[in-house]
Amino acid sequence: MALLIVKVGSAVPEVACVRGDYDSWFATLTGFADSYGSVAPQEGDALPSPEGLAGVLITGSSAMVSDEEEWSERTGRWLVDVVRAGVPTLGVCYGHQLLAHALGGRVGMNPAGRAIGTREVRMMPAAHGDPVFHGAPEVLTVQLTHREIVLEPPPGAERLIRAEHDAYHGLRFAEHAWGVQFHPEMDTDYVGVLIRQRADAIREEGLDPDALLAGLRESDDGPALLARFGAFVRGERS
Repeated sequence: MALLIVKVGSAVPEVACVRGDYDSWFATLTGFADSYGSVAPQEGDALPSPEGLAGVLITGSSAMVSDEEEWSERTGRWLVDVVRAGVPTLGVCYGHQLLAHALGGRVGMNPAGRAIGTREVRMMPAAHGDPVFHGAPEVLTVQLTHREIVLEPPPGAERLIRAEHDAYHGLRFAEHAWGVQFHPEMDTDYVGVLIRQRADAIREEGLDPDALLAGLRESDDGPALLARFGAFVRGERS
């Protein structure tokens, strides 16, 4: 059985033409480079039955969950079935928000404004016994870029990570379903490209793109999370 990557966004073209798109990044970092499938519901792709899927990973996107576009709402309804079927599932950024929205939470613009660059986030006590987060450091150094966040988690969700600007930065939605607001697949080279491309908007919002670029720091914390999720999907329990 293969990992299904639900690609709801794309890397910027000048990077994608050299390094491939988000789905290939995630496949490599989870250890499924030779055994994954990819669907793009934003482009009209049909979503398969959850039956027979080893795991599901939902990528980030430049779209907004709160816009409730048809393709996004359709994907959200499908994710409810995936979670109910017990398929190991991980949502990243948009994927995290979409899971929260579909399962009954609330997503919207972060009152603290845009977050982009390298930041530290903190593990909550519930994360220590979690099969995917177990073994991670108390404070993770991560790459992020987003404007919307989970404002209210869905019923029954457990908080695993908090950030200074985002109380629900990492959630466990069900026994085998997780979401993280940060981007474990991104490195500082890519985030630097995003900061430079969005420098004007960043300045208009009162942030300093030069300071954000100077503050970028590489970290293995994101890739390590994806490796642990991949191991969970393959049944490699520690």
